[in-house]
Amino acid sequence: MNSTIIGVGILGCGSIAKAYFTACKRFPFLAVTACADIRREAAESRAAEFGCRAVEVDELLADPSIQIVINLTIPQAHAEMDLRILAAGKHVFSEKPFALTRAEGEAVVAKARAAGLRVGCAPDTCLGAAIQTARKLIDDGEIGTPVAFQANMICGGHEHWHPSPEFYYQRGGGPMFDMGPYYLHALITLLGPVKRVGGLVGKSFATRTITSQPKCGKVVEVEVPTHIVATLEFANGVIGQLTTSFDVKHGHNSPNIEIYGSAGSLSVPDPNGTGGPVKLKTAKFADWAHIRHSHPYAEGSRGVGVADMAVAILRGRRHRADEAIALHALDVMQAVHEASERGAVVTLTSTCERPEPMRADLPDWVLE
Repeated sequence: MNSTIIGVGILGCGSIAKAYFTACKRFPFLAVTACADIRREAAESRAAEFGCRAVEVDELLADPSIQIVINLTIPQAHAEMDLRILAAGKHVFSEKPFALTRAEGEAVVAKARAAGLRVGCAPDTCLGAAIQTARKLIDDGEIGTPVAFQANMICGGHEHWHPSPEFYYQRGGGPMFDMGPYYLHALITLLGPVKRVGGLVGKSFATRTITSQPKCGKVVEVEVPTHIVATLEFANGVIGQLTTSFDVKHGHNSPNIEIYGSAGSLSVPDPNGTGGPVKLKTAKFADWAHIRHSHPYAEGSRGVGVADMAVAILRGRRHRADEAIALHALDVMQAVHEASERGAVVTLTSTCERPEPMRADLPDWVLE
């Protein structure tokens, strides 16, 4: 792999960009050569920090040395920028959510397939040690046949810590579109595609008051549902509940993800990370047993999806965090809101394949 270098450009230099810059530098076959941001000073700061060029967006898209563009713009711009990147003849890996509507996501996929280009989408944390270890336990039959699950992303919102939290409460925000992709990509990795969804959504607070700096005291109008309870039926028959909420103010004891099988139960840590404890409870154990990670990428490896895409381009194989999974997760999220509006279960029209498992015999920063 070291003899072939894939040129990478990063579009959007906000807080999440540092994780991508850092991870890409650790893969010897990736070279981040340029970055761009609508705030020139943000691009220049990242360029100085990570040793690349700060350029304008058009210059980055026109650079022939760049083959993959990482799209870290705001959610409302993801689909629009993906289309621009593809029109420039480059592969794209986007931050989540893939798009805000099915139509936007489908347009990106159609453009990429017509041009013979790759599209990938975060989160790629499901390629990390914890989710991959949990998947191996399921695939090895350690819990028997999966029959049910519960998953919870529950917090009090982000206005107490984020410097500019307004977008969390605007179109494209809310707990489902902001954090739901982590849970859905993890569940798809563990259980496969979803068949049908039901849902109820609510908005417990009409406004939010920012208590973080520098906007402390600003009142934000809440435009989107902030407490969402979804029932998901997977194609393999597994049924369970996914709750995403910004409305639980004082803590909870709900698990991140638990998978229940005919022969045991599996506890999976927060999918907004690549590490954390994986626990197994079967007849063999008097209590929950902590399972040693079987796979690499336990910490600090956000961005492995970009590297996997690069290797897939070179090898001619499918990349794992691909457009089909991203589009399916988007379909699920939109269908949950539609189910609440209609008061009916929604049957999905999209599907996807479970991504290939990561190899357990390779160390961090090595892919094949």
